[in-house]
Amino acid sequence: MTRAAKPSSRQRRTPVVSPEPRELPTTPRGIRTRAKLVDAARTVFERDGFLDARLIDITNEAGISAGSFYTYFDSKEEIFAAVLASVEEEMLHPHVRALTAGDDPVELIRAANRAYLESYRRNAAFMRLLLQVSSIDEEFAQLRRRRGEAFAQRNARSIQDLQERGVAKAKVDPYKAASALSGMVGRAAYAAFIIGEEWDFEELVETLTQLWANSLLISTGDAT
Repeated sequence: MTRAAKPSSRQRRTPVVSPEPRELPTTPRGIRTRAKLVDAARTVFERDGFLDARLIDITNEAGISAGSFYTYFDSKEEIFAAVLASVEEEMLHPHVRALTAGDDPVELIRAANRAYLESYRRNAAFMRLLLQVSSIDEEFAQLRRRRGEAFAQRNARSIQDLQERGVAKAKVDPYKAASALSGMVGRAAYAAFIIGEEWDFEELVETLTQLWANSLLISTGDAT
């Protein structure tokens, strides 16, 4: 009987999230060390790509002993997920209301679009890498889908609030509308910062804002 060949290290799958998620460190030293590893991992992943990145390169970049890695992470996949979580935290919570002078819905949409596009531009190298990894790894594809759902759910709540206040006149399902509009903004960010379309940034912000507001039939005048 011919013995089946062992899968290569690139073919073997390691769970991205363990059944019992590891607790985050609580000591100042542990928090600093984990943060160093995550920052170093991002540098290595963006420089070498996910498949070619090695754990020894990450620990060297962080200036930490190789054995210390396993105090905080079990695998390359797990630390990649930690990098993704740190990027998501920035992009999902831009504190938009603090960026505007009032509650004008169009200004809030404009501020949200600007914050997202600026964040995407800052994180373009990692976003490009995430697209590549998601295309070859189903677990990360699922993480990406959950990321999209989180954006859509947040925006759906905003759309529903505008509808209930009579500001947004469009009779559309808030979640479906949020998914479509968020997809539009995400695709525009991909075109601008990954593909390299030479679009003026301010014009892009204004175009997306107008399309978003017009599609929801947001009232102008006294309501805005």
